[in-house]
Amino acid sequence: MAGVSINELPESILLEVFMHLPARQLLLNCRPVCSLWRDIIDLVTLWKRKCLREGFVTEDWDQPVADWKVFFFLCSLRRNLLRNPCAEEDMTSWQIDSNGGDHWKVESLPGPHGTEFPDSKVKKYFVTSYEMCLKSQLIDLKAEGYWEELLDTFRPDIVVKDWFAARADCGCTYHIRVQLASADYIVLASFEPPPVTIHQWNDARWTEVSHTFSDYPPGVRHILFQHGGKDTQFWAGWYGPRVTNSSIVISHKMTRNPAPSTAHP
Repeated sequence: MAGVSINELPESILLEVFMHLPARQLLLNCRPVCSLWRDIIDLVTLWKRKCLREGFVTEDWDQPVADWKVFFFLCSLRRNLLRNPCAEEDMTSWQIDSNGGDHWKVESLPGPHGTEFPDSKVKKYFVTSYEMCLKSQLIDLKAEGYWEELLDTFRPDIVVKDWFAARADCGCTYHIRVQLASADYIVLASFEPPPVTIHQWNDARWTEVSHTFSDYPPGVRHILFQHGGKDTQFWAGWYGPRVTNSSIVISHKMTRNPAPSTAHP
């Protein structure tokens, strides 16, 4: 009995086979095999179905998608790129840039003269002292799985969030700085609002800071996140701003809408 080539199978069967293969294997190993496989792997239908299968969209999804292949990869990579954002591992993963006063410390919520965090899953926070305390993380986007074309051609939105609060009995000043940088650490875009000063005898409520980088220059390979502050009373101990639940997420949304691409990882 003569052998049958896999390419003689109906396109619908090949499509079903490709549905169950890992996405990176499809692009790196399968797509270059022949023009038939390339054309099937480039079908919008394949990537729509893979998005449905992974739960990235629902059957009644009605939002526009510029490129379903890119959308799939952005959804599959989507996560908080900051490690240890809620102090569950003490100061692990954070670079201490300034450690003034009585230094950084980790405390449990709500803390002295504090309030509960809006999300009950968050149990701890980092707290600063009477001289400047700053800590940071530097994210290598290529090491996190994002490749050049994805970053430079599609430039997905980069969403930054942070939470801070003061003690009710002490004033403080909060700082945040986020920079998008090139492979050789040239700053291409920056978010650095003026410091926020909270006066003594405040309500100690938690405040969210949020910023979205959109349509930024090509060449972004690193993200620097830095935050902290100090108290305004110069009291020994830990009376400065409290920070927790920080996040940097590469969104599946794209402000730019370039033409569809091969988008190889």
